[in-house]
Amino acid sequence: MDKAEQLREGFTTGACAAAAAKAAAMLLRGGPPPSAVDIALRDGRVSFAIAGAEMCADSARAEVVKDSGDDPDITNGATVAATVSWMAEGDIAFAAGEGVGTVTKKGLSIPPGEPAINPGPRAMIRAAVREVTDRPVRVELSIPGGGPLAARTFNPRLGIVGGLSVLGTTGIVRPYSHPALRESLRCTLDVALGSGLRRVVFTAGNIGTNAAVKSLGISKDAVIEVSNEWGFMLDCLRRHDIDALLVAGHPGKLAKLPAGEWDTHSSRSASAIPFVRQTAREAVGDDPENANTVEEIIENCSGAVRKILADALAGKIAAAVAQHTGNRFAVSAVLVNMKGEVTGSSGGLDGWTKIN
Repeated sequence: MDKAEQLREGFTTGACAAAAAKAAAMLLRGGPPPSAVDIALRDGRVSFAIAGAEMCADSARAEVVKDSGDDPDITNGATVAATVSWMAEGDIAFAAGEGVGTVTKKGLSIPPGEPAINPGPRAMIRAAVREVTDRPVRVELSIPGGGPLAARTFNPRLGIVGGLSVLGTTGIVRPYSHPALRESLRCTLDVALGSGLRRVVFTAGNIGTNAAVKSLGISKDAVIEVSNEWGFMLDCLRRHDIDALLVAGHPGKLAKLPAGEWDTHSSRSASAIPFVRQTAREAVGDDPENANTVEEIIENCSGAVRKILADALAGKIAAAVAQHTGNRFAVSAVLVNMKGEVTGSSGGLDGWTKIN
């Protein structure tokens, strides 16, 4: 049994919200405060402990404490509360309470102006409530303390303001799930393109992002940090109609791309050093075999030679990305050292300055 199989699974925010909503609906109907409720998830019925339930004038509120299992989820241990009240007509209306965000940008599965409760959780909540009553109800979700937590998520980049998103498709959190990260990245891309952008920037993280924003004057809204998921995000991008892509970052990461490593995580990809050394031999006639890092290979070159090498690497990176995406749009590349300085580029940068 490998490590992933030994880790304990948990429950999504959406599943916790569904359980809380069912408990609140039971109380609203005149039942006693429940100590636990069970709801239907994709893999069967699951019981949730109810941390608190009370009547509040013409509504009922119930709480569930989220257990994410062994997943490093920032909402693990957070209280997910649902306040349910009767409506005169309609079906189920959703509202954002404390700590739950509101969508402000196009491109997500929920339109602007709606509470950031994804379709999966909405379906789970509707099913759970409908086990209790067929009457029209208003369900307001809240996550106390969710505002500060949201600042540490993708939400600010997605245009979700005021708090967290209520997420989850199956209701189950599987530890260290790449699909969860990929879904967040895909949503970030959809939001950026949904705003009308025709030119986007992919970076691996802060180094590339800071260079794009500070050195090139590109709006941060056009910059998408793809982490190590270059292959996945380029495959997503090729399905869209755009004019151009700029990739920006440190060559220690980006030089893995033309070497055929599209998942650049250090544990899942080979070092870029052999490829950079080969490029150095081809571009400047040097073989820095004693260098221990890509940064050292480039920085040990003299000024003019350094730029030749960095430009050559940028050219190979841009060519590899263009080929990977079927040459559907123009590709430029910018390389940045650990100090945040641009050391080389390919594809022309004039059209990228002041993109907003």
